[in-house]
Amino acid sequence: MEGKNKDTGCSSKGCHDKSPDSAQKLRDITEDQALKNRLSIIKHKIMVLSGKGGVGKSTVAANIAVALAMEGKKVGILDIDFHGPSIPTLLNLEGRQIQHDGEALIPAELSEGVKVISLGFFLKDREDAVIWRGPMKMNVIKQLIAEVKWGELDYLIMDFPPGTGDEPLSVAQLIPDSNGAVIVTTPQNLSTLDVRKSISFCRKLNVPVIGVIENMSGFVCPECHTVLDIFKTGGGEKMASEMGVPFLGRIPLDPLIVEASDNGNPFVYHYSKTEVAKAFVKAIQPLLALDDDTGDHESLPKEKAMNHKRIAIPVTQGVLSSHFGHCEVFALFDVDCETGKVVTTETITPPPHEPGLLPGWLKEKGANVIIAGGMGSRAQGLFADQGIEVIVGAPEMEPQRVVELYLQDTLETRENRCDH
Repeated sequence: MEGKNKDTGCSSKGCHDKSPDSAQKLRDITEDQALKNRLSIIKHKIMVLSGKGGVGKSTVAANIAVALAMEGKKVGILDIDFHGPSIPTLLNLEGRQIQHDGEALIPAELSEGVKVISLGFFLKDREDAVIWRGPMKMNVIKQLIAEVKWGELDYLIMDFPPGTGDEPLSVAQLIPDSNGAVIVTTPQNLSTLDVRKSISFCRKLNVPVIGVIENMSGFVCPECHTVLDIFKTGGGEKMASEMGVPFLGRIPLDPLIVEASDNGNPFVYHYSKTEVAKAFVKAIQPLLALDDDTGDHESLPKEKAMNHKRIAIPVTQGVLSSHFGHCEVFALFDVDCETGKVVTTETITPPPHEPGLLPGWLKEKGANVIIAGGMGSRAQGLFADQGIEVIVGAPEMEPQRVVELYLQDTLETRENRCDH
């Protein structure tokens, strides 16, 4: 047949444009653009991670989302935990049928004002195991993000699969502009060892670590309400300090949490007067601070800028680095100068070290004070040119403690350990 392709029978003209590869490429481009459009009207995208399963990650994610909604924020929660999509159970949404308006999926919505999408909504039976291979999982994730009509949100809380394997890696790469991760651990060494891997995972992907929550930190006696350390306590806080990341607080194991979760009642809403609920509210303060932060520290109102300091601490292996240029990460502390208190903290990974690069980079991040162990005179001059105050000779201790001593005006400095 003249003018026909012998293999397919289609017209040779335009055959390349209709090839399967071209069609798939067009679908990928369209999906990617739809994904970007959906995410562009969500202010803050927060990942909730854990190094291992069984630490109460989903319970923490659900209560963080509801706590933010109780502060008047527009919140969504995306449950993409393939190994156990438990958000529907925790929020009394089991069996909910997700609607489609002809253009997009419509999330379920709680009376507390939280929009919810979960992989669990799309399983025929709650006992079904998700045994899809990697490419199919990624297609589902892209669809859940790109084809859901979230609307304008202040926060999208994303309940990630546990661990640091292909699934969390692929999902994190789909959302390159996330605001950071809240990492959940229990106090035991077995859990905190895995959480260290989660922190390293975030650093390799340049995902800021908003902080660590130590869940199941002790047990609240149902009779006397005393917190008993039957599961150990303090392991998550110690690990966070050693890794140079913020610690967001301890959440004790309360029988009321178990009861509320089984009944699908958000604990932080129904038991808001309890100390455990107050611990959740305290843990979300850095997230609320994100909503107040325009991201442009140089354009702060003059009055606010005068009362604001952003202190940068170079950190290596969890303590202040002996040389700022050789650090693994920088811990940034926002300080209210009127109260002398730390308002927010953030950990960021520096770019590859090149001479003269870090002063301008830290200026872009809003830093106006740097406290280091040692720094060459040329580097100090470059920081001065950027209007950044430099303090050298600080001791190798946890960054939080360095800032506390600095704010108390009791930080003892020694001789500059790197004057070249």
